[in-house]
Amino acid sequence: MGIFGKRKSREEKAAEIVEQVAGGKGFYGRMTRATLGGEDYAKLQQTIGTYNSGATVRQLLAMGVPTTPAVVVSISDTGKLVNFDPVVDLVLQLTGATADPITLQTLVSKLRIPRAGDQVLLIADPANPGGYLYAGDGATP
Repeated sequence: MGIFGKRKSREEKAAEIVEQVAGGKGFYGRMTRATLGGEDYAKLQQTIGTYNSGATVRQLLAMGVPTTPAVVVSISDTGKLVNFDPVVDLVLQLTGATADPITLQTLVSKLRIPRAGDQVLLIADPANPGGYLYAGDGATP
């Protein structure tokens, strides 16, 4: 404990900085926005959102939220990487549904990239009613 109360861990400090950068607020957010410019800053925000959606999926799976099976119709590379893992565009068809295919832009492990015809799992997105988050193929935790 420090003189002025509880000190924050490095992870907590890093999470605060990421929130500032993503929101464009605070010193780090304003400096990042000014340095990168509008188009590159929008790409950065999208990348941070993609990374955060992976963390949200892990939390939801740990809480036991039910998953929905889907089949990969097509996959295409966006050319983006997050921690050396690719961000891809997935077109998915819910298993047993006759509705239109779902399109997601998501982060996938470079060791387990889905292919057309593979079955994957989706989780209902709590932040976007009617939307889904990619939850992998269910073979790995």
